[in-house]
Amino acid sequence: MRIWIDLSNSPHVPFFKALAAEFERRGHTIEWTARDYAQTVELARNAGIDAPVFGAHGGGNVFAKAAKFVARVASLAKWARTRKIDLVVVHNSQEPLIVARILGIDSVNLMDYEHHPGNHLSFRTAKRLIVPASFPAEALAKFGAAGAKVKRFDGLKEDVYLAGFAPDEAFPAKLKELDVNADDILVVVRPHAPEALYNRGFENDLLDLVLDRFAAIDKVKIILLPRKDYQGAALRTRHPKPNIIIPAKAFDGANLLAAADLVMSGGGTMNREAAALGVPTATIFTGKPAAIDEYLIKQGRMTKIVSADDVIALKVVKKSAAEPRRETQMLTIVADLILNTEATTR
Repeated sequence: MRIWIDLSNSPHVPFFKALAAEFERRGHTIEWTARDYAQTVELARNAGIDAPVFGAHGGGNVFAKAAKFVARVASLAKWARTRKIDLVVVHNSQEPLIVARILGIDSVNLMDYEHHPGNHLSFRTAKRLIVPASFPAEALAKFGAAGAKVKRFDGLKEDVYLAGFAPDEAFPAKLKELDVNADDILVVVRPHAPEALYNRGFENDLLDLVLDRFAAIDKVKIILLPRKDYQGAALRTRHPKPNIIIPAKAFDGANLLAAADLVMSGGGTMNREAAALGVPTATIFTGKPAAIDEYLIKQGRMTKIVSADDVIALKVVKKSAAEPRRETQMLTIVADLILNTEATTR
């Protein structure tokens, strides 16, 4: 088959790179597209994915979002008509799913957050839907997805590309370029996504508390990973401490997280990546909690931070040996579900 994969957000890059390699191993051909949002294009280029770029995020304004959305659908449809595509595979990228419907192409949507408003469109538009086992049945029904259209896998999407991960021995040298040394306590912090529909008009006050408290601790180095340049500039103005480091370029995410002593994010994917790698993880996401995160909290792989007292109580120390999940079968399971080959699914 000729499989079209769309990268519309930074976390899609490692996830789909692993799946694409598995698809190619089975004899399929990959067509890539990308959207100019966050670090998506830079990460794709770093991963050797030379995807043509169509469209950009519409920002915080709902009307701008709609205009960008329609324009991207039109551009992708024009591009796809000449590609003889057999299957569209996305992680809640809505525009390719609409194009697939228009052109009569089979489509698969993967998703792990049940409170995203865009699920109303993507779940109904996709021909097939793949979600984690923790995804609530009532949320599927709410978004118009049920029955044979839905398949589940028992794990995290992050297991797909991190189960067999081994840290790069040369990575500490890259950290030293940022003045992060082996005896430092490395904390990696990712703010919330300010332009996401589920965060529109939202400010995360916990983030400021976290940065102020951690920056005051001796030997702590904080690598702060803003989602947008303007977000980074605002945070730098509010938190000018020299041990808060905003890298000038995108880092390899898995190696950075594996090197961290603590990971904390106002989003979802980076926290789940850290949890999959066995690194101490805390979430400061203050929106509606994801069932997959609650699953990790119950496993003891993630801590929920909801108040200033929680921030103060959090231990900021050198981590002990990591205990990764190592769900090495997950790549095969999810690939089988996408390709509708169910011999190894569960």
